[in-house]
Amino acid sequence: MPMPADTARCLFAADALLPTGWARNVLVQWDEAGCIARVTPDAARPAGVAQAAGPLLPGMPNLHSHAFQRAFAGLTEYRGEAQDSFWSWRNLMYRFARRITPEALEAIATWLYIEMLEAGYTSVCEFHYVHHDTDGRPYADDATLSLALLRAAQTAGIRITLLPVLYQASGFGAKPPRADQARFIRSTDSMLRLLEALAPGCRAQQAILGMAPHSLRAVPPDSLAAALQGLSALNPQAPIHIHIAEQTQEVDDCLAWSGQRPVQWLLDHAPVDGRWCLVHATHMTPTEYAGAAATGAVAGICPTTEANLGDGIFDMPLWLRHGGRWGVGSDSHACVNAAEELLMLEYGQRLSRLQRNVLATPAQPEVATAMMLRAVQGGAQASGRLNDGGSSGIAMGQPADWVVLDAQHVALCGLPAPGMLSAHVFASHRTSAIGSVWVGGTCRVALGRHALHDGATNAFVAARAATIAED
Repeated sequence: MPMPADTARCLFAADALLPTGWARNVLVQWDEAGCIARVTPDAARPAGVAQAAGPLLPGMPNLHSHAFQRAFAGLTEYRGEAQDSFWSWRNLMYRFARRITPEALEAIATWLYIEMLEAGYTSVCEFHYVHHDTDGRPYADDATLSLALLRAAQTAGIRITLLPVLYQASGFGAKPPRADQARFIRSTDSMLRLLEALAPGCRAQQAILGMAPHSLRAVPPDSLAAALQGLSALNPQAPIHIHIAEQTQEVDDCLAWSGQRPVQWLLDHAPVDGRWCLVHATHMTPTEYAGAAATGAVAGICPTTEANLGDGIFDMPLWLRHGGRWGVGSDSHACVNAAEELLMLEYGQRLSRLQRNVLATPAQPEVATAMMLRAVQGGAQASGRLNDGGSSGIAMGQPADWVVLDAQHVALCGLPAPGMLSAHVFASHRTSAIGSVWVGGTCRVALGRHALHDGATNAFVAARAATIAED
């Protein structure tokens, strides 16, 4: 094995979770651009190379985020109607969205992205739909709020896939938008102009730029087709994310409008492929599970938000039976914790099936290991960050992004590496067992804490207080 040219861009780990599974004595080397240049298992530790303080895990992509919603997490947990639901929660969320300012959004997102890093996420897909000023008119710079999110990601040091949202209607059949949706509404041409304006800045900070048709109820068919055509003309590889089949009422309304269920309609009318992320996709028939999985699209599962909103439980074993790909997101940010999403995903399957260790595989009987590898792979695909060979995680050509567990943590100490990951997901406080987090070969979280933690906390608290204040 050749000696590293620069020991400052090397890390040695006694145990590392590679795309093929656990490996021992792994030397990872990366280049000046923060990209992994070589991964060498069964290596000797070269002199002068730092050693990780615990198992090396691939950084987790967070494939679904609405950053502004972090500031009202916890503020809707009271009964406001005889039977509260996603739809009553949405009304409260709209009230909050009407008040957000560019300065508040940047402060909220900066803190959220720091939280994500401290919780084991190294990249985020930002599904961004608050575009305009509080009166619904575009800002002088139409990209104002998108740029606030890009700055927040750059400040925190997290990778971002920015997904400006196309939103045009309040319901199926191109129903006119509600007054409280005015900040979200864009024409298709305006969306494509926004993407063109954002592209240079995204390239400059290595951000991925895609687009998100909000949902079938919010984007009429003609607009969806035109937007997809325009996006592909700008970048044929750009990721496409869409909310789909999250709620049973959405399914019923789609049937009433078109005679088809949402996923069935999308598969019949849009060129769904591996660029797509089907967010939630909670309510599908077996035929829809098979058809959607066959496209190569990623299912974007957000277990803590789906539980918080009463959405339902995705049938993961059925999805996997058809070779489906998946990743996790924190969505409304009722919880910001990568391991917690995995725990909730597995526990939801156990509760619905009355079984244990549902998402283990013959190749990976340790359920935490199996889930981590699949979530990283699906998240990288949905983020637009797979390498040319389709590998994700700690692999040559991938970003030098990883998490180091604290091998001395009481829940982990003395265990083999797969047991440490299992204890991290199922037996610790989840963030407490994270030692350090690296993005692009730079340590962003050390001893469990981001360098900007305190200042970002104070700015977030002030922004939240100003935003929830009574008019």
